[in-house]
Amino acid sequence: MNNKIVLLASVCLGSAGCATYVTPGSGVSLAEIADDDLRTYYETQPSSPFPANVAIVRVQDSGYSTGTVHGYGHGRYSVVTTRDIETEEALDRISKLPLVSGVAPIGRLLLPPNASILKDLRTPAAKLRADLLLVYSVDTSFTVEGKSLGPLSAISLGFIRNKKAHVTATVAGALIDVRTGFIYGTTEASATEVQHASVWSTGVAIESSRLRAETDAFGQFVTEFQGLWKGVVDVHAATQPPSTPQVVDRDTHYRVRFEAPHD
Repeated sequence: MNNKIVLLASVCLGSAGCATYVTPGSGVSLAEIADDDLRTYYETQPSSPFPANVAIVRVQDSGYSTGTVHGYGHGRYSVVTTRDIETEEALDRISKLPLVSGVAPIGRLLLPPNASILKDLRTPAAKLRADLLLVYSVDTSFTVEGKSLGPLSAISLGFIRNKKAHVTATVAGALIDVRTGFIYGTTEASATEVQHASVWSTGVAIESSRLRAETDAFGQFVTEFQGLWKGVVDVHAATQPPSTPQVVDRDTHYRVRFEAPHD
C-alpha cells in the first residue's frame, strides 16, 4: 500500500470527521509497451490505405480507477472503455477529418485481460477491420500550494483549506498502423484547473475538478491530433488512389462507417 495512504489513514483514525480523496493512477508510456527491438522500428513501413478506418482506445496503468471509470485488465496496462472525458463534439471532429472513413472504439469483449504490448491492441483493431489505431493515455497531477501529489496519493480533505490547488491533465497519444505497427506520429495536450482548495471539501468536488481538466485536455488533444492527421495525409495519402468506404452505420457515441466481421 502506498506509504502516503497509510500515513494519512493513521492520522484520520484519530480525527473525527476526517475524509480522504485518493488521486488516480498515472498514464502509460507507449515506449514501455512497444512490441519489438529497436531495429524493427527502422524496418517497419506504413501500409494503411486512405481513406482509413480508425479505431480508438484509451490505456492507463494497471489497476487504474477513478470515481467515474475503472481500467479493464491486469497486464502491464489497463484499458478504459467507459467514456467520461471524451465529448461527442470532440469525437465527431475526428470522424469528420478528411480521408477518415469511419471511427469506432475498441470494446471490452475484444480485449485480452492481460494486455502487455501494443499488438494486444492492434489485434482487436484488426478484428474491427480498422486500418489505423489511435492510442491515448491521460496523466493527471494534483498540486496544492506548489507541492505535487503523485499517483495514488491520499488527500486529507480537512487539511487543505485556504490553499491554492491545481489539477493538470495531459493527454498523449500515437497514431499506429494496425497491420504493421508503424507509428505515423504522436501528439499531446494539457489543461489545468485552478481553484481555491477550500472548495475541495468533498471527494466529489475534487472529482469534478479532475473531470473538467481532463475533458478540456482531451478536447485540446483532438485539436492537436487534427494537425497531426493533416501531416500524415499530406505525406502518406498523396500517392494513393481513392478507395470506397464500406458500410455506413451509427451508434450513440461514435460515427461508425465500417463493421467488424461476424463470429
